[in-house]
Amino acid sequence: MATVINSLGKLKGWNSVTLRLFARDVVGVAKIAYGDEQSHANAYGAGKEPVGLEEGNYTATASIDLFDEEVRALQSVIPPGLRMQDIVPFPIIVSFEIPGGGTSTDVIHNCRFMNNGIEIKQGDGKIVRSFNLAVTHITNI
Repeated sequence: MATVINSLGKLKGWNSVTLRLFARDVVGVAKIAYGDEQSHANAYGAGKEPVGLEEGNYTATASIDLFDEEVRALQSVIPPGLRMQDIVPFPIIVSFEIPGGGTSTDVIHNCRFMNNGIEIKQGDGKIVRSFNLAVTHITNI
C-alpha cells in the first residue's frame, strides 16, 4: 500500500488571513479578490521569426465584499455629503499567517471605491455589499 506524504504541511486558508483597511483590522469582510497582469507579445520584423519581445501595459484589479455593518462604520467617519467613491486613495494590506510561524503580506495600493450599492433578498441572514476597486498596483512585502 502506498503512503501519502503531506509535503506541503498545513495549508493556509481564509482563517489565516488578516485584512487591514484604514489602519485597522477588518472583521466584517466576506471576500477579497485581487490580481495583476501584463501582456507580452512577440514583435515581428523582416522574416517569419520574431525579432523581439514587446510588453503591454501593467494593470491591477481588485474587489472586496464587506458586511453592511463595516460599510456603515466606514461611512460614519467620512465627512457628511461625501460618497464612498470620494474617499481618498488608500492601501489594503492582506496578511497570511504561514503555518509554523511568520506572515506573507500583499499590499493593494491606491484603492478607490468605484461603486456603492446594496442588494438584499428574502432569506438573507446577513447583508454583504460588493465593491469594485480602482487600484494602481499590487506588491508583496
